[in-house]
Amino acid sequence: MSTGTFWGHGGAYETWVDFLRRWSAEEPADPTALPALTREDYESETWERLVEHFAAALDKRLQAWADRLVRAMAAADDEFTAGRELAQARTGLHTVRALADNPGLPADLREQFTGLVDREIAELQAQLEQHLDRMAQNGADPRWTEERRRTLRDNGLTAVSAQAAAPDTDAAQDPWAASPPDRPRRRIVLD
Repeated sequence: MSTGTFWGHGGAYETWVDFLRRWSAEEPADPTALPALTREDYESETWERLVEHFAAALDKRLQAWADRLVRAMAAADDEFTAGRELAQARTGLHTVRALADNPGLPADLREQFTGLVDREIAELQAQLEQHLDRMAQNGADPRWTEERRRTLRDNGLTAVSAQAAAPDTDAAQDPWAASPPDRPRRRIVLD
């Protein structure tokens, strides 16, 4: 005869781990429903496992994002397309950075994870530019490499970190704004 054993819900730990698994697989997951975490509520080993789950989820999501961006940039035929891909990539980075800065995490953990994300963003930006350097050294058209370098810098991935550091700037509110609201718009009159 077997006796049934019933386990209850694992609380905030289980909620976060389940969310991180779904989020890292890019499945629908709502970060606003996550409970606040407090280090003192967990044994040190449990807390370390939770931090490892979080780091692994960030790493998996950042790697998938970087892979998509590299493929898109390689396929970009012109600078408009490359710029569009970089702009769209920043949208994905906002999602990753927002999770790293989730208010349910303790302040020290938020600082650690947002720093990690910001370093990864800067590293990928540098790698893209270094790739252009190698292409130029291997005989790629210098005009094309400089155009692509300008596109990379004009649409820098690091703008995500800068916007997060200064969220009240006009660029953070609407990076696609044609002109700031305090500047009069130009009129074109056709005769």
